[in-house]
Amino acid sequence: MRARLLLGLVSAGLGILACDRTARVDPEPHRSAPSASAVPDAPAGKSAAPVAGMPSPEASRPYAEGSNAFAFALWPRLGTVERNLAFSPASISLAFAMVYPGAEGETAAQVKKVLHFPSGGDATAAGWGALQRGLVSPARPLKLRIANRLFGEKTYAFEPRYLDTTKTVFDAPLEPVDFKHSFEPARERINGWVEETTEKRIKDLLPPRAIDELTRLVLVNAVYFLADWQTPFKKAATSDAPFELAGGQKKPVPMMHARQLARFAAEGGVKVLEMPYVGGDVAMLVVLPDARDGLAAVEKTLSAERLASWTKALSPRQIAIALPRFEVTTDTIPLAEQLSAMGMATAFDREKADFTRIANPPEKRERLRISNVFHKAFVKVDEKGTEAAAATAIVMAEGGGAPPPAEPFVADHPFLFFVVERTSGLVLFAGRVADPSAK
Repeated sequence: MRARLLLGLVSAGLGILACDRTARVDPEPHRSAPSASAVPDAPAGKSAAPVAGMPSPEASRPYAEGSNAFAFALWPRLGTVERNLAFSPASISLAFAMVYPGAEGETAAQVKKVLHFPSGGDATAAGWGALQRGLVSPARPLKLRIANRLFGEKTYAFEPRYLDTTKTVFDAPLEPVDFKHSFEPARERINGWVEETTEKRIKDLLPPRAIDELTRLVLVNAVYFLADWQTPFKKAATSDAPFELAGGQKKPVPMMHARQLARFAAEGGVKVLEMPYVGGDVAMLVVLPDARDGLAAVEKTLSAERLASWTKALSPRQIAIALPRFEVTTDTIPLAEQLSAMGMATAFDREKADFTRIANPPEKRERLRISNVFHKAFVKVDEKGTEAAAATAIVMAEGGGAPPPAEPFVADHPFLFFVVERTSGLVLFAGRVADPSAK
C-alpha cells in the first residue's frame, strides 16, 4: 500500500473584537494601548503607514493576487448561497506553499496552476515565508498569529533539505508521532495543537478516520486573528431588527448601528463598505447586494479583479451603518474532491503523485501522495474595541450644527465579507452571512 501525505489546513478563529474571555489562553492580550512602535491609525480614505517587517507591495502582491485568485476559483465549490460560509484562502495558500517545494514534475505543475503560485517551489516558499513574517509583525496593534507544524511518522525518512526549508522559511518544525501503531492518539495530538494554537476556536479539525496507519505526514497551518474596530460600535445603539433571508423569511437579529466617516463605494449592483481595524493596515470589506435576493448573482461574478475594482472605487463618505452581529463556524471541509476537480488530480493519485523532494524511499509503493485536505474556520463580529483605540479613533462631526447627510448602509439581507491586509491586498478571511442568527 502507498504511504499517505495528509495536509491538514486550519483557518482559525477570526474572533473579531470580543472573543469570549474564558476562551483565551492569555486573557485580553491585545487590550492594552498600542506600543510606541505600533502602526498609527489611518484616517478613512488614506492608506495605513507601512508595517515594520512587511515586504514591499511590489514583493508581496504576486502572492496575494495568486491567493485571491485561488479563493474565488474555490468559492463556488464551498456550498450553497443559502448557508453561512467562512474560510481562509491565505491559510490554504500558505499550507500549499509548504508542500510545493516538495513536489516534482506534473505534480508540481498542477499545484502551481491551481494555487496560482507565481514561480517555482523554492522561490514561492521564500516569497510566502517573507509575507508570513510580515503579516505577524509585532508592530501591528492587533493579534495576527500564524503557526505551522509538520507531524511526521517517527520511522519514516524525510529529505533533510525539505525539513530545513519548512523549519527555516515557515517556522514549521517536524514533530515525530507514531502513525503506524497509534494513529488515533496522533490525531488527538494534532487536533489538540490546533485548538491550543487558535485559542480554542478551532476544535476537531481532523475528524475520525481522517488518518490511519498509512499516514506518514500531516502539515498544518493555523491562522488566528483578533482585532478591534478603528471606530467601535456603541453597544447601547444595538437593537433587534428584521433580517431577510434568501427565501424571504425574516428573522430578528441584533443590529449594530453607527454613523461614521468610512470608505464606501456603490457600483455594479452592490454597496461596499470598508471598516478598518486599529492601525488601519487590516480592514473588513462588507459587500451588500442592492437586490435583497441578489447574493447568488453577485457570487457568480466574484473574482480577484472585481474585488480589486471595488477596493479602488472606495472613497470617504459619511455612512449610517446598520450591521448585524454574527458568528460563523464552518464545519471541517474536506477539499480533496474540489482541488482534484480544479486541476490538481495528480497530487492525490496513488501511482502518479511525485513528492520525492519531501521523501524519496527506495520502494515506490512507500512514496507519498495527498490523501485529503481539511479546512475549518470561525468568524465572530460584534461591537467592541480597545479603550485606547476608542479614545483616539472616534470620528465626530465638527461644529454644533446639523450633521451632513449620511449614506445608508443597511445590511438587513445576505452579504459577503472579506478581511484584507491592505499593504499586500491579501484576503485573510472571506465568507458570506446568509443568516446572522445561525452559528
